[in-house]
Amino acid sequence: MNRFSGKHIVVTGGASGIGAAIARRLAREGGSVWIVDRDTAGLASVVVEVNRAGGHAEAAPADVTDLEALRLALAKLPRVDVLVTCAGIAHVGTVETTSPEDLDRLYAVNVKGVFHALHLAVPRMRDQGGGVILNLASVAARLGVAERFAYSMTKGAVLAMTLSVAKDFVAAGIRCNCLCPARIHTPFVDGYLARNYPGREAEMLQQLSAYQPVGRMGTPEEVAALAAFLCSDEARFITGAAYDIDGGVMTLR
Repeated sequence: MNRFSGKHIVVTGGASGIGAAIARRLAREGGSVWIVDRDTAGLASVVVEVNRAGGHAEAAPADVTDLEALRLALAKLPRVDVLVTCAGIAHVGTVETTSPEDLDRLYAVNVKGVFHALHLAVPRMRDQGGGVILNLASVAARLGVAERFAYSMTKGAVLAMTLSVAKDFVAAGIRCNCLCPARIHTPFVDGYLARNYPGREAEMLQQLSAYQPVGRMGTPEEVAALAAFLCSDEARFITGAAYDIDGGVMTLR
């Protein structure tokens, strides 16, 4: 497929995990992808990988919490046809155990980071006659996940921002949707288990997998496949939607 030929695409948080998988997929389908991340080593690795595979990717090193740094990183793009906001961080804790500093840290990345990308991309899309936005939320935005107070709060905000942008700019030709994944098996998950459950990684991985009724976690590539559809013209009748990609969590648990 060549659904993104001639399209200029921005993917935040694209140095690893879901963001990297989406960047690879959209580049494989012909898009010119600008990958934003503060992890410069991971960013360079993904860019090299995409370009060696015959795609086109550019590194745009920036921390999404810094509006001016993000503005500078995206200044060279001739236009923004597609924006995918994947940059995000996690936290384990209840309202009792979450510190104000924890809350501020997650808000800065998961909420303001998405806002910054939207704030810069939407005016360009409006002026050029339209565009597509896909935000990465979570099933945590739509149900109670134990000990994920701050994370759930931020992903609920991402869902709300998605609906707001979709409503405010539908007449400008801008579509805005979000994905709500359950647990996805990324290097972050492996690192989390190694840090917090040394020697029990396999046991805890099975517990995390069992949370999904299908009995496993999703893969970044599965999320990327749905992202590619929603960002393509095949989904031009879809806006203001939140798509669960969750192994049955929302309906079968």
